[in-house]
Amino acid sequence: MSTVHSGAARPAIHAIGGQFSSLTPLLAPRSIAVIGASSDPTRIGGRPIAYMKNQGFKGALYPVNPTRPEIQGLKAYASIADLPEPPDVAIVAVPANIAVQAVSDLAKLGVKGVVMFTAGFAEVDEAGERAQSAMIAEARQSGMRILGPNCLGVFDSRLGYYATFSSSFDSGWPVPGRIGIASQSGAYGTHLYTLARNRGIGASLCVMTGNEADVTVGECIGWLAENPEVDVIAVYAEGIREAPGLIAALTAAKASKKPIVMQKVGRSELGGKAAKSHTASIAGDDAVTEAVMAEFGVFRARNSEEMLDIAHTATRKIYPVRNTLGVITVSGGAGVLISDVAEGLGLDMPEMPQDAQDKLRALIPFCAPRNPVDATAQVTNDITLVNTFTESMVRDGGYASVLGFFSMTASSKRWPAIREQLNPVMKAHPDRLYVLSVITPQAGRDELEADGWVVHEDPTRAVVAIDAMGRYGAAFAAPPPAAPPSVPQIALPAATPTEAEAKRLLAEAGIASAPEAACDSAETAVAAAEGFGFPVVMKILSPDILHKSEIGGVLLDIADAASVREGFALLLERAKTAAPHARIEGVLVAKQLKGGVECILGIHRDPVFGPMAMFGLGGIFVEILKDVVFRRCPFGVDVAEQMIRSIKGAPLLLGARGRQPADVKALAAMLARLSVFAHQAGPALQSIDLNPVFAMPEGQGAFAADAVIEIGG
Repeated sequence: MSTVHSGAARPAIHAIGGQFSSLTPLLAPRSIAVIGASSDPTRIGGRPIAYMKNQGFKGALYPVNPTRPEIQGLKAYASIADLPEPPDVAIVAVPANIAVQAVSDLAKLGVKGVVMFTAGFAEVDEAGERAQSAMIAEARQSGMRILGPNCLGVFDSRLGYYATFSSSFDSGWPVPGRIGIASQSGAYGTHLYTLARNRGIGASLCVMTGNEADVTVGECIGWLAENPEVDVIAVYAEGIREAPGLIAALTAAKASKKPIVMQKVGRSELGGKAAKSHTASIAGDDAVTEAVMAEFGVFRARNSEEMLDIAHTATRKIYPVRNTLGVITVSGGAGVLISDVAEGLGLDMPEMPQDAQDKLRALIPFCAPRNPVDATAQVTNDITLVNTFTESMVRDGGYASVLGFFSMTASSKRWPAIREQLNPVMKAHPDRLYVLSVITPQAGRDELEADGWVVHEDPTRAVVAIDAMGRYGAAFAAPPPAAPPSVPQIALPAATPTEAEAKRLLAEAGIASAPEAACDSAETAVAAAEGFGFPVVMKILSPDILHKSEIGGVLLDIADAASVREGFALLLERAKTAAPHARIEGVLVAKQLKGGVECILGIHRDPVFGPMAMFGLGGIFVEILKDVVFRRCPFGVDVAEQMIRSIKGAPLLLGARGRQPADVKALAAMLARLSVFAHQAGPALQSIDLNPVFAMPEGQGAFAADAVIEIGG
């Protein structure tokens, strides 16, 4: 009997340091105890031992079982106290009531990592949640990190480390590679790994977080970002419960130029509820999570197939800063299909230079050399033309990414000769991303991948993956954002203010409103209106009526003094009828702005990520089309302008169809200042709604016509 299973040498990556180094004993251990170890290799407590013996885990294995002197040929220990040393990690595979005591005993021993298979905690009921909280509190006192509970664990095939009871390894072992997977769902995490393995994609490491009582998916992303054995990070997430760790992880990955592709589920209301129930986690608004992903250049995959396509393509580590696609094809139809997909994604496919087109057409008069370059089936008759056409496309076209569509030709007897014509082009221009869309057995795919090609059977999926590489390149190359503007710290009132008070607070932050006055009588309202000049807007002024238009509390186009007097009385009467208990402080009279583009600027406090700024056009664009963009606060004017220009309706602000451009710079300054105001305000601030904001013609500023600041209880 032995405590050590000898095997082939493994990478010594236990020394991984950095911001997320507290996870290293847990995710890259040198010694492992299995609490609840079983002699049956098919049971939960037996599978990890069987897997690690089979795959040659190099460190010490300590089975713990009070009834057996040996487990699967290894010396067993009756209790945690009997272990000969504190292991780096302990796998806990015992019932919940025993698991809590096991964590306490492991903490006393000085164990730094626990993989908790055990279920029956926060995902079950309130009693389970209390037990989980107490267990985590004790672990944190000793510096122990816990993966789970209710998790499927972790594996790293390079180390022969299999702290998991997944049955997916019954059908095969991981393909060596440099993709790391982090998944909140255990079953789906191993599903992703199995899909990758079956496609011959190298995903050697997978972490599944379960309840995330301690270790979160964000921290796992961060550890993968710091792991020199990982180049690409694939993530399956259902709901983000902890923002600082995720933000730090995304920052680390972007700084290391490690692409992240994430399948974030829970877009729909029903899906969001299912995710929360399944993970016992707090799921933030999906639009907010997507905004955070976009901020850090994370690519959101629509499905697992797309995730693996992108992750696999990213392992080439070629991320064009300005991506352009050149296509060589033996099928005109495939060329049209590829062009359609590229156009839909916004992936540029410039035409070949005219002189290069002329030279290619001289070789094959009926070819189509624009781009896609349709070399036609003639190249199979004269195989040297494959090299000529491809070389011209790469050299003369200068494309950053190259896609070759050869379909079933790759399974023909002529393919080895064609391959010999293609590979020299790639070797002569190694800085490009080279992708083939071919149908070939796995052995043929492996040969092409070894040559340096990325192989996708479906050309449309290939285009999506190529486009993603360019998006990564742009994100990695983007200059650091400008600092947010300086805004004075402004004390919020204890309760939700009136519109007039809200605008006064915003004015202190440098956020301008239309000229206005709070009036407590019809005569002061008339005087204010005459001072501003007609027409004016009149609104009921009450801290208890936030949505004034819903009760008819806003009057537009008030054109003379008599109308002001009538409007004053009408607004008071409507407020009394609709909200008899509301505090009424009078009527707000404001200059009615004309000639600007109506926009909406807002702040929403997300329960996970804190204040999020929103920008969009007003009216139908926000109510029906939901043409809005979000961004985490605070940010600078450069980011604000990017937000403004990113919405679909941006041409209305930028001077489309002969319109006078709006003052986008003033609008961006307002949005940036609003983001800082919200960030500094703290958790008492629940929301801000500036709607409408009038973006006046260029050089004339931007002004909030209405403002609501909501203070939390």
